[in-house]
Amino acid sequence: MTKTSKIKYFFISLAIAAFLNSCERNKNDVIPDVYVSFEMDIGGDILFTNLSTIGNHVIVTSQTNNWGIYAAGFNNNGIIIYRVNLDGLAPEFYAYDRTCPHDYAVNDLSVKVNVDFFQAICPKCSTYYELSGGGYPSSGPGKYYLKNYKTSYNGRYLRVWNY
Repeated sequence: MTKTSKIKYFFISLAIAAFLNSCERNKNDVIPDVYVSFEMDIGGDILFTNLSTIGNHVIVTSQTNNWGIYAAGFNNNGIIIYRVNLDGLAPEFYAYDRTCPHDYAVNDLSVKVNVDFFQAICPKCSTYYELSGGGYPSSGPGKYYLKNYKTSYNGRYLRVWNY
C-alpha cells in the first residue's frame, strides 16, 4: 500500500466515523446529560402497575420512592417510562427525559412534555413525540428525538440508567 493510499484510507475512515457519530448525536444529544440510575420493582410496587399493560406509561421524578436526583432527568423535569412489546417478544420498556428537545435547542428553555396515550406533546411548541417509536418527532417544529435512557428488564425489576 502506498503512502498516498494510506492517507486516503485514513481520511475516508475518519469521515465515515465522524458521519456515524454525528447521526447518533443529532438523535439524542440535544438535552445535556445528567446522571440517571434507578431500579423499579414492576412486579411488586403499586406505583408501577400501569406498566403491566402494553402502551401504558408512568412518570418518574426525584420524589418517586425517594430516588432523588438519580430519577429526576434534566432540570428535574422527570422521566417517562413507556411499555412496548415488539412483534410478540418479551416486554420492552423505553425511558425518555421529559424535556422538550426543540424548546431547549432553539430557545434554551426547559419545558416538560405531557403524555397523552402513545405520544408526548410539548405544551409550548406543540411538537408530538412518538413514545412507541423511540421518541421521534412526528409533527410540529421539533426535529430532535426525546432524550433516551437505557433500560433492562429481568421479569420483575426494570433498571433505567445512562452511564
